[in-house]
Amino acid sequence: MNIDRGTLYRHQAENWLRGLLLISGLAALLCLIGWVIAGGAGVAWALGLGVILLLVSARIPPRLILARSAAQQLPPSAAPVLHAMLQELAARAGLGARPMLWYVPSPELNAFAVGTRNNGAIAVTAGLLRTLPRRALAGVLAHEISHLRHNDTWVMTLAAMLSEVTAWLALIGQLLLLALLPLVLRGDVDLPWLALMLLAIAPTASTLLQLALSRNREFAADLEAVNLTGDPQGLADALSRLESNRGIWLENIFLPRRNHTRLPRWLRTHPDTGERIERLLAMLPKRRIPPLMISDPSRDGHLGLSIPDTRVRRPRRSRVFRL
Repeated sequence: MNIDRGTLYRHQAENWLRGLLLISGLAALLCLIGWVIAGGAGVAWALGLGVILLLVSARIPPRLILARSAAQQLPPSAAPVLHAMLQELAARAGLGARPMLWYVPSPELNAFAVGTRNNGAIAVTAGLLRTLPRRALAGVLAHEISHLRHNDTWVMTLAAMLSEVTAWLALIGQLLLLALLPLVLRGDVDLPWLALMLLAIAPTASTLLQLALSRNREFAADLEAVNLTGDPQGLADALSRLESNRGIWLENIFLPRRNHTRLPRWLRTHPDTGERIERLLAMLPKRRIPPLMISDPSRDGHLGLSIPDTRVRRPRRSRVFRL
């Protein structure tokens, strides 16, 4: 199935407009903190720092990020079917270079993309390969390729850097105000309440903008993934399985058995999974599924995997774009 081009382009345009506004908001917060600390000179320094982050974030090698997740590169001989899926999806997406495929020895059900459309990588966990059928795996790979195609991973890395630098500058500003405390107590200077308030709320505001940016890009990636596979049901099944698995172990660890609560929408990194699944299922049925290697619902025992028996462990947190 192919999504109507007009609908696809409209969603892409809205996605980039919202992304531009949110990135601009993060940059504005950084400049505001610079102004609080050093006036006009601080704004100039903040703008210069933002440009540096813009250049650096686009040049971080995927290997460097994946090294934090205990990942290992998965050669074609170890996973021929997965590589064949990735090859066809990358060709459909028009990527100049096929993303590298990596394996994370973690029991969690997850996949994530790092890098850019010309130098990207997709990592899949051991739990994902053991749990998802082939059709759902194709939907997951298509979703991550969609992120790479539109450089979502680079945008999110830039947002994370801007947010982190804003938090550090706000901390420096608070320490400078603390140094003025003796003068304030003696009555020599007035406490700058406005500056103090801005320094206090800026890190939280930048984090909320970063979360909104992440949620903004998920719906567009889902839509384009369906355009690549022609199979809304495959991605919907994958999201359902991932949400079920994630909910079980998170609730058992963190939440009382009878008092399950949900995070507010504005505190989530991703949109509500139920809403994403509803949008996907609303696309059924349209046309026949194109001949991508997703017709066989077999699990990883029939994927041709040949992965060393490494110790399964949970990866450390890293700045990646997760499913």
